[in-house]
Formats: sequence, C-alpha cells, structure tokens
Amino acid sequence: MPDDPALQQALTQLAATPGELAHLTVEAGDAALDAAPEGEWPARIVLAHFRDAEAFEFRMGFERLLVEPDPALFFLPPDQWERERTRDRDEKSVLLSDFALQRRASLNLLAAMRPDDWERRAPGPRGEPITVAQFVQIWAGHDSAHLGQIEALLGDTVDGARERRARPPE
Repeated sequence: MPDDPALQQALTQLAATPGELAHLTVEAGDAALDAAPEGEWPARIVLAHFRDAEAFEFRMGFERLLVEPDPALFFLPPDQWERERTRDRDEKSVLLSDFALQRRASLNLLAAMRPDDWERRAPGPRGEPITVAQFVQIWAGHDSAHLGQIEALLGDTVDGARERRARPPE
C-alpha cells in the first residue's frame, strides 16, 4: 500500500463508516428517519443510498479498475437512482446490516491489493485519468459528505451519539 497519509485517512474512513452510521441512527425512530426539508432526501433514503452506492457503484467500479484496462466508471444520477431504487428493504436495521456487509466485502478486496494495483487508472468523472488510490479517496469523500448530511437531518453528530451512548445510565 502506498505510504500516503490522504489514502490512509480515506481507508480509515471507509472502515469506520458502518459503525458511525449505526451510532448516529440507532436511537432515531421512523419519524426522524423519514423527515427532511422539501427537496432533500430523508436519512432513510441516504442510508439506502449508502448501501446501493457501495454495491452497485463504488465496489463495482473498484473491481473494474482492478481487472480492466481503462474501464468506464458509471454512477447513476442521484435523482434517477432515487426514482428507480428498490424500496422493499428500507427498514433501518436491514439498511445498516446490508451496508455493513457490502462494505466488509469492499474492505476485503482493498486489503488484498498488490502495490502496483494502486496506480491502475480509469477515466475520471470529468474524463481525466484517476488512479485506484484517487478513486478510494473519492469514495471516502462520498462517505463523509453523506454522514454530514445525516448528522444535519437528525440534528446530532457521530461523536455526540457515541459520547451519549458511552455514559452509564443515570
């Protein structure tokens, strides 16, 4: 693995996200998970997006980067994904466990990479070449952005939820 602090931070974020989502949402009821300002996704939809993006966009793109020369990376436009997504597995516990399972599979693949795999390239979002290492940093940035979105929607932070849950009952 390259000795790159930004890449190390990205990998740490990818590994931490399932637990952070669980801490952040465990106390949230259905009303909180389904509330959102007009035109924004509620937290439940963001959780579904985490799960689907992991399985169908990021890991699939990552796998293609590892086996194809100059693969075409594809990401669904968010409004198209939301309209066409599967809604029959939207219970919070199912979303969290499905995402954690998908992320574990991704992390296992990342852990098995050879040193030269990190420099494999694909055309990026604007046509510029990106490496696997850069792709992983984009992936982690996606996690951070959507974690922040859920924090704002629920009016809580991951750190606040962890701290509150670590206190002994009064």
